[in-house]
Amino acid sequence: MMQRILIVLLVFFFSAIAVNDIMAQKVYSTKSKKAIKLYEDSEHYMARRQYIEVINILNLALERDIKFVEAHLRIAFCYKLLNNIDGQKRHLEDVLKYTETPERYTNVYFSLGEAYFLTQEYDKALTVLNDFLKYQGINQRLIPEAEWLVRNVYFAKDAVMDPLDIEPEMLPEIINSGPLQYFPVLTGDEEQIYFTKRQGAHPRYDENIYMSKKDNQGNWIPPYSLSSNINTANNEGTCTISADGKILILTSCQGRGSLGSCDLYISFREGNDWSRPVNLGPNVNSQYWDSQPSLSADGRKLYFVSERPGGIGGRDIWLSQRDQNNEWLPAVNLGNSINTERDEVSPFIHVNGQALFFASKGYPGFGGYDLFMSEFTNGEWSAPKNLGYPVNTPEDQISLFVTTSGERAYYSLDSYDRSGLPLSFIYSFKMPSEISVSNRSFYVKGTIRDKETELPLKARVELLDVNTNELISVVSSDSVFGEYIMILTEGYEYALYVERPGYIFESRNFNLPPGSEQKPVIMDFFLRKSETGAITTLNNIFFETDSYELQERSLTELDKVVDYLDRSPGLKIEISGHTDDVGTESYNQELSVKRAEAVYTYLTSQGISKETISFKGYGQTQPAFPNDSDENRSKNRRIEFKILQ
Repeated sequence: MMQRILIVLLVFFFSAIAVNDIMAQKVYSTKSKKAIKLYEDSEHYMARRQYIEVINILNLALERDIKFVEAHLRIAFCYKLLNNIDGQKRHLEDVLKYTETPERYTNVYFSLGEAYFLTQEYDKALTVLNDFLKYQGINQRLIPEAEWLVRNVYFAKDAVMDPLDIEPEMLPEIINSGPLQYFPVLTGDEEQIYFTKRQGAHPRYDENIYMSKKDNQGNWIPPYSLSSNINTANNEGTCTISADGKILILTSCQGRGSLGSCDLYISFREGNDWSRPVNLGPNVNSQYWDSQPSLSADGRKLYFVSERPGGIGGRDIWLSQRDQNNEWLPAVNLGNSINTERDEVSPFIHVNGQALFFASKGYPGFGGYDLFMSEFTNGEWSAPKNLGYPVNTPEDQISLFVTTSGERAYYSLDSYDRSGLPLSFIYSFKMPSEISVSNRSFYVKGTIRDKETELPLKARVELLDVNTNELISVVSSDSVFGEYIMILTEGYEYALYVERPGYIFESRNFNLPPGSEQKPVIMDFFLRKSETGAITTLNNIFFETDSYELQERSLTELDKVVDYLDRSPGLKIEISGHTDDVGTESYNQELSVKRAEAVYTYLTSQGISKETISFKGYGQTQPAFPNDSDENRSKNRRIEFKILQ
């Protein structure tokens, strides 16, 4: 927050170089000695950054001579520092109104054009910016900035004519309890919210991570400091959370053995306890500023912002991924399809793994940072799309979080109090269709327990695309409570596997074509130990209707069985085929045998010993459910495997 203010000050200082040269000459536009004395007295307050006092003194000078150009200019400068654009604009107008030598104040045209742009007076902005560009001998370094500003004016002028229908709602006061809370993120089920909180802008107030959760009535409880393992007397903030709420990555800028000015650290939750954060190491962090992380739903891809060399602009978005050994690979720049020569910050990757939201100064917008969206399709990022007005406004919009369903967004809105100190509160709004994610998501969650003892188990949960046999994501259930959350995105057919050493894996199938109805699923798993008599259903084995020919999408499940048997030496199993009661008993018996044999044949072709595996058909004799509905009959048409020894 404070860093953004400093950037604004530097930009204005750059714009006012010629003005300061004039001041240094001590040649004033007024002959009033009293006005000049007041002007020179104000310099002491300028040095102490007491800008309100400067303005008050210079207003007295203007009472002596309203045409005192230098006083108007200094007041405009102070108003800029206080983020009072209207006050700045008013006095810049007076500079041009009263000066007899406008060619000496060409930078004022630029600054006034910028002020008109930020107050959405677009026609006036174009007029003064074009006047600026017509002058000879202007500051050459400001020419590309002025041309860029003109481009932004045209964009914003058109965009405000077609506003989005959004109604931002401030989150309850119980969440927005202090002057500064920002960078909100939620878990996949939207039951927990994490955010950075600061009690004030003064350095004595440090940043900490807070969280709140919903009670049984769906109301947020009072936020509390996340953990003594996480928050310290130094700054911790700008965090990201995996969809299941078990992996936290945060930014810390002092201590903890950092490699640079700010580094990224990882912490894991077991039960209600968070581990001490560990530096993500040199493959992620650098000796430069590294911050603003965003984790993929399963915690295996990390997007973040860095000022390190080798990028495209000052601040770029980078990506690091975890390999099969859970090691973070060297970070790579997202490239010029996302990053520009200006700054990109605050990436947020939606749980669908495809939609990337971020803030940028490098694409046409409404002023400062605007929010954009790009989607990853066919191996590349689409051209970033400005989220439009009034999601974006002349104020900086820094971060956005979009819920699993894609229906709501959370962000912080910044403002300033009367003394120019920053304020930041968390808001939410319903996402309009114009900027909604292409592929929506929902979640399946529940607990994983031992079948016999019903005690919670820590287990691995995998999600694969059955059509490509590609591993989509991996999570683990909590060892204390057995809880898990897995994100499912429309447009795919998924195989879900729950496995733990010493137990038979369980599988489920989710077919989610585009536009399918989205409903969160509560699904508990009770794992059976790998012992004689244990049975599991292979829910991702598919045959053509009335056929024993295996469909290609069955390979995901078949390969999972091969892997399970390879890791279980000495195990002997039976593959059993079952049907519903449609058709004759003899037909169903023969079909069940041939389907079981088809599975057997594939497994043995993959190196599984024929002494390890056998097959048998049971026809319609062992229904798992009453054959009284189409749904139950489909469940009875199944392949199981049973441990014989």
